[in-house]
Amino acid sequence: MGKKLLKLVIILACIILVLYMLFGVFKVHNIILKQFYPQKYSEYVEEAAKEHDLDPLLIYAIIKAESNFKPEAVSRSNAVGLMQLMDATAEETAKKIGIEYDKEMLKDPETNIKLGSAYFNSLYDKYNNVAVALTAYNAGTGNVDKWIGENTISDDGSDMENIPFRETNNYVRKILRDYEIYKNLYNN
Repeated sequence: MGKKLLKLVIILACIILVLYMLFGVFKVHNIILKQFYPQKYSEYVEEAAKEHDLDPLLIYAIIKAESNFKPEAVSRSNAVGLMQLMDATAEETAKKIGIEYDKEMLKDPETNIKLGSAYFNSLYDKYNNVAVALTAYNAGTGNVDKWIGENTISDDGSDMENIPFRETNNYVRKILRDYEIYKNLYNN
C-alpha cells in the first residue's frame, strides 16, 4: 500500500510539473483554485445578479460559504438550499418579488438563487454596505440593528471584527475573503 501511494504522488507531481511547464505557474495556480472556487449555476447567478444589481462573484462567494454549491443542503437551523434560506425569510421574499412559494422550491437552484439574491439585495439596500448586509444575512436584521444602535459595530462596515457572534464574525470574514478570491480569479 505504501508503494502505491508513493507511485500516485510521483505521478501527480509529474502531471503538475508538466502543467507548470506548459502553462506557467500563474495559470496552473488559477486552474487549481478554480476547482475550489467554481462558478456553478452561472445562468441563474448571472440572471439574479443582473436583476438585483449585485456582483455575481459576491453571490458565488455567498453560495460557497452557505452550501458549497450543494442544492440539497439543510443546516442545523433548517436553512435550505444553495443560499441557505430559512422558510419564513424565503416566503416573505417570494411575496415581495411576486413568486408563488412552496418550501420544496428552496432545493431548486434557480429559485433558491433568485430568492437568496433578492433577500441579500434587500439587506444591501437597507445597510448600504456589503459587510453589514452579510452580517444581517447570517445573524438577522434585529441583531444588526441592535449592534449598530449600541455602537458595537458601525454602519459603514469598518469594524466587523467587533461582531459579537463568533460564527457570524467568521462567516463575514470568510465570504469577504472568498469574494476577493473570486474577483482575482475571474475578473480579467
